[in-house]
Formats: sequence, C-alpha cells, structure tokens
Amino acid sequence: MNRRSLMALLAGIAATKSRSATPTRMQSALQIIQTQIDNGTLHSAVLHVRRGDRVTQHVFGKAEPDSMFLLGSITKPLAVALPVMILVDRGELKLSDHAVKYLPEFNESARKDITIEQLLTHTSGLPDQLENNNELRSRHAPLSAFVKGAMRTPLLFAPGAQYHYQSMGILLAAEIVERVTKTALPDFLQQHVFTPLGMTRSVLGLGQFKKSDMVPMQTEHAAPEAGGGDPKAREWDWNSDYWRNLGAPWGGAHSSAADVAMFLRLFLHPEGTVLREDAARLMIRDHTPTLSAHRGIGFMVGPVGLGKGCSARAFGHSGSTGTLAWADPATDTSFVLLTSLPKNVSGELILYPVSDAVSSQA
Repeated sequence: MNRRSLMALLAGIAATKSRSATPTRMQSALQIIQTQIDNGTLHSAVLHVRRGDRVTQHVFGKAEPDSMFLLGSITKPLAVALPVMILVDRGELKLSDHAVKYLPEFNESARKDITIEQLLTHTSGLPDQLENNNELRSRHAPLSAFVKGAMRTPLLFAPGAQYHYQSMGILLAAEIVERVTKTALPDFLQQHVFTPLGMTRSVLGLGQFKKSDMVPMQTEHAAPEAGGGDPKAREWDWNSDYWRNLGAPWGGAHSSAADVAMFLRLFLHPEGTVLREDAARLMIRDHTPTLSAHRGIGFMVGPVGLGKGCSARAFGHSGSTGTLAWADPATDTSFVLLTSLPKNVSGELILYPVSDAVSSQA
C-alpha cells in the first residue's frame, strides 16, 4: 500500500463515525481496491464518498486526488441529460416534444414519433451503437457522421414499447441541444454547468486540457465497441488522440471524482444554481416504472446497477471505462469510484463490491 493510500485509509477510519460506514465496512471497501492495485490488475483509482457534510476521498495507484478519468457513460446524464433539462427549465423545449421538431430530417416511418424523453430514457427504439461503429472510429469520423448514421439506422422496436440501452438516442438528444442553442455542446457545458458548479476538472473531449492530463485507460480490457480485442485499434481506442478529443456525448467526458460528486449534489440538494428544484427532481424520478429497467432522465434509478444497499430513490450511472457514481436522497449519500480498468473486468472485481459495501452502511 503506497503512502497516499495508507494515509487515506487511516483518515477514512478516523472519520467513520455517525452516519459514515463502519470501519469494518470501509476498510473492506478500501482493501478491495488496494488488493487489485497490489496485484497489478488495477493501475489507478479514486474513491469519493460524501454523507451529509462528511467527505472522505481515497487515492490509489498512479492516481492523484484531482486526476481526471474518462467517464464513459456517466457522460450521458452529465453532458446530455442535464443540458436538455436546462433547456426544459427555460421553456425552450419540452420532454414530450417529438425529436423531429428539432431534427426535421429524422422523419421516416416511426422515427417521427420518438420524443426527447424517449431519447433520454432508452425507450426510443434506436440501437446502442451503429452497425459500422468500428469502421467510423477507425477512419476517425467526426461526430456529424455518427449523427447522420443515427438518423438513418433502423429502429429495433416501436418508440416507447420497451427499454433498450441506446447511446445513439443520447447522441441525437445532444444534437438537439446544439441546434436549439446554436452552441457546441462542450462550450454550453463549460458556460452553463461546469463553471456555475465549480467543476474545474471537467470537460467534454479535451478542451483546454491535454491528453497527458488524463488517466490512461487499460485498453487491453476495453469493450468491443471501443476496440477491445482488435490489435489495430490503438489509433481509435479509448487512449487515442481521436477518441479523447472527439467528445462523444455518450461517453467522452473527462472529470475528477470530486467534480462528479458536485454534479450529484445538484440533485441531492437543488439550490437553483443550474436547475430549479422541480426540474432537478424530474430528472431523478422513475420515468419507466412498467418497463424492464428503471430510468430517470439520463439516470439509472433504484438499487439495481448502483449498490445493493441503495434505496429506490437512488440515482446514478456507470461507465464501461470502469466508473460508477450514484447518490441516495434517503441517506444523503453520494458515491463516486473512478478507475482505469474497464467495467467488463472492474465491475465484478471492484466497482460493485465496493459500492455494495459502502451503500449497505449508508
């Protein structure tokens, strides 16, 4: 155990009174991470937990306290759903609006029936990734090429009929934000989200930062759509200049653990800084109670996929890059764990065991 991690562990144990996890639970959670650091499976991680006013943060491996990680799908609620809700809050669009109102070329067959809400709750019928996803990435296609593909790709089912996780719906919601505001999404986020919330270590794409400012991904374990298993994917995988700069609205944001915690607090304690309280509450409400997955606006809702000890009011998201973040209004707790190890490995080994340990004592 390195000196920073040992100090963090001791600080965490000292702080675990009152509403914090018991020392045994927190020690167990920290040891899960440290074990994978020690055996070389995991290179970098930061765990940030807040309960009420009590904050503990633990840094592991090559990470620093303010290290910026590739968030993966935590990008969806942060960089797309929140901007959409800002526009809803301003009266510039409605969740019930049909996407075709803002994307007139999205008008073939059942596409014209898809609402903005369905784009954000994964009920639009669009696929997760395009069939030619890897080909687009391998030739360093711009986001506009993905948008064009999402406009034309066949629907998997009638809009609203079922739940199916779909990054392409999130992409089209991002396109709507840009068309309504006439502003590039990274710039909108900087002006209306990151700056007001004090998120100084957050960006969609790279922006003012350099790739060297970001924690490298352990891409040998990457998901197939990110080049996993393809020895030729180094020019377009998660560590490539192409991907880090692309700013994919479904998975290309970078942030620190503390910044993600600030984002979650926006919904735990809405103060009107970015969203009015009713708009913030609307985002974390269950919008798909009769379907196979419980989804808010951009968020997962309830304990499934977040933490076994979370209540039905919990909300959050995970990322295939090896990230997990949630908050639970029932216990006034937020949890952020950012790692360099893709979720298809870190999920079972690290993310969910740690989250279960922390949430069960929240």
